[in-house]
Amino acid sequence: MGGRALNLRGEFPTGIRSVTVRDSAEAAQLRALARQWLRPGCRLALLSPPAAAHYLSPGLFLAITGPEDPDCLPVLDCGAAPGHALAALRAGCPALVLRPGPAFPAVAGAARDSAALLLPERPPSLEMATLRPDTPRGVALLRSWLIGEAEPCAR
Repeated sequence: MGGRALNLRGEFPTGIRSVTVRDSAEAAQLRALARQWLRPGCRLALLSPPAAAHYLSPGLFLAITGPEDPDCLPVLDCGAAPGHALAALRAGCPALVLRPGPAFPAVAGAARDSAALLLPERPPSLEMATLRPDTPRGVALLRSWLIGEAEPCAR
């Protein structure tokens, strides 16, 4: 898993701001803005669209989210598909969303072994696609979310 691995104990920690990204341009733009606005000690979660693992390979998702960065956490949403979640763990995804089902405990064990974060639901997130960060209102909303005005960002 390399430098992407984080041992976060299975719950979405405070101090991480999530934004849903759909392509590498959105991810790159968001990374640049996050470098300016995130408070020290906070991180950015680049969250895939819901159930994206059904049509997006883990390797492609990691390529979309960009180079390894300790301040960035790629989170691939696997919907209710434990097979996709296991494939994502093998590919080195550091964080996944998997709706609970009969196979959830087995995937949770594999995630622990991989030092990956497994979430039973999507964390609160902004949608980069609908945000329009090229407008003053979009910039203000994104900045407010990243600096933690919408919800406290623990240090």
